[in-house]
Amino acid sequence: MSEIRQTPPVHVVGGGLAGSEAAWQVARSGVPVVLHEMRPVRATPAHRTDALAELVCSNSFRADDPQTSAIGILHREMRALDSLILRAADTHKLPAGGALAVDRTGFAAEVTNALAAHPLVEIRREEIAGLPPAEWDNVIIATGPLTSPALAEAVRGLTGEKDLAFYDAIAPVVHFETIDMSKAWFQSRYDKAGPGGTGADYINCPLTREHYEAFVDALLAGEKTEFKAFEDTPYFDGCLPIEIMAERGRETLRHGPMKPFGLTNPHAPTSKPYAVVQLRQDNALGTLYNMVGFQTKLKHHAQVEVFRTIPGLEAASFARLGGLHRNTFLNSPKVLDSGLRLRADPRLRFAGQITGCEGYVESAAIGLVAGRMAAAERRGEAFRPLPPTTALGALVNHITAGHVTVIDGGPSSFQPMNVNFGLFPPLSGGFAAKEGKRMRGAEKAAAKKAALSARAEADLAAWLGASGTLAAE
Repeated sequence: MSEIRQTPPVHVVGGGLAGSEAAWQVARSGVPVVLHEMRPVRATPAHRTDALAELVCSNSFRADDPQTSAIGILHREMRALDSLILRAADTHKLPAGGALAVDRTGFAAEVTNALAAHPLVEIRREEIAGLPPAEWDNVIIATGPLTSPALAEAVRGLTGEKDLAFYDAIAPVVHFETIDMSKAWFQSRYDKAGPGGTGADYINCPLTREHYEAFVDALLAGEKTEFKAFEDTPYFDGCLPIEIMAERGRETLRHGPMKPFGLTNPHAPTSKPYAVVQLRQDNALGTLYNMVGFQTKLKHHAQVEVFRTIPGLEAASFARLGGLHRNTFLNSPKVLDSGLRLRADPRLRFAGQITGCEGYVESAAIGLVAGRMAAAERRGEAFRPLPPTTALGALVNHITAGHVTVIDGGPSSFQPMNVNFGLFPPLSGGFAAKEGKRMRGAEKAAAKKAALSARAEADLAAWLGASGTLAAE
C-alpha cells in the first residue's frame, strides 16, 4: 500500500455521475485519485445538495432490458465492469415499470459514502478555476453541463472552439397526497413490471379530447422563461420542453409523453382516454412523484396554473417546479483523441456530458471508460479499445469519431446523443428468416435488437477475457 501511495494520483475534476464513476474506476485499479468537487464552495443553478452524483433532473436511468433497448445493454455492460453508479442504482431502485428509477437521496448518499470510504480516494471540496495546475499530468475533467465559467473559458482558449450548448429542462415533482386518486390510477404501460416494479408503478391522469385541447391551449399561452443571451442555442431533441413539443403540432404530446397507449382507466373502463399524463415515484417513501416527460421552461406561476388543469392534479402541491438551465459540450470529434484526451493538451482527459453524450447512464459510462483509461496510463499499461459492437464502444465511437447529422438540407455541428441501436455497427450475419419464413415489421426489429444484444454481450466477454480487469482490490 505504501508503494501505491507513492504513485502520483490521477486528478478528477467534478463530482457528478461521470466524475464519481471515473474516480471509482481509478481507485479500484489500485491507483490513488483526488476527486475535486466545487460544491458547496461554489453552487450551481441546478444542484440542491453537496452530495456526489446528485440527480438534478429525472430519477430514471431508463429501460433496463438489454434484449429490447440499447440503454439496457449499457446497464448490463456497466454492471459487468463494476460500475459504482449502477451498483448504487440497483441498491436504491424504485418501482418504475420496465425502467430503472432510483431514490435520489439514497442513491447519492450511497455513491458519496462509497468514495469517501475508499482508502485510495481523496475528496477535495474546491473549485478548479481555470486549467488544472501544470504538475497534474493525468487529469479527468468531468464537470458536466454546468462547468464553472473560469474552467470553461480556459478550455475554450485551448481548443479554439466555441462551446456548443443546448437547454436541459427539469420536470416538476408533486406531493403524492395531493393527487386525486378518484380520477387517477396506478398502472404501468401494458402492465409491464421492471426492476423493483409490480406492473402498476406509474400514476396515470386521463384527459378527454376536450381536456387535452384546453391543456395544449393553456400550455402555448403560458408565460415562459426566456434567455435572450442564448436564443441561438438549439434544444436537444431527447429532452424537449413540453411547450416546444406542443408548438411542433397539437398532436405531438399525445404521441410523446402523453400517449394513452397500453393503459386502461379503471374509473371508466369502457372509455379510452384521449391522452394521459404519467407520474413516476421519485423517492423511496413514495411521497413524491415526478411528471414524466414534463420538462418545461414555463414560469413557476404558469406551471401551477397549467398543470392544475390536468384531471387528478387540480389540488396538486409541488415539491419542486420545473426549471431550465444551459448545458455546454465540446465539439469532441474534433478536439478529443480516441483516448478522450484533449488534442491541444493530452494530459487532460474528458468524461461525461461535456463530451457530447446525453443522459445519466451515458455520462457515467464515459466516466467509467475515462477512469479505466487514466488508470491504465498511470500504470504504464496499454488500454485495449472497447469493441465498437458493445454499447460502451459505440458510445465512445460517437464521441471520438462523430456522427454528423443534416438539418434543413445542410450539415449540422456535432450534437449530443443518447446511446441507441443506430450507433452499433450493422450485423454481419442474417436473422431475417424464422422457421422458413421471412420476418417483417416488429418481429424483424425485435430479432435485430436481440441479435445486436447477443453480439454485444459476447464481444464484451471476449474483451474482458483478453484485457483482464483493472481491479486491484
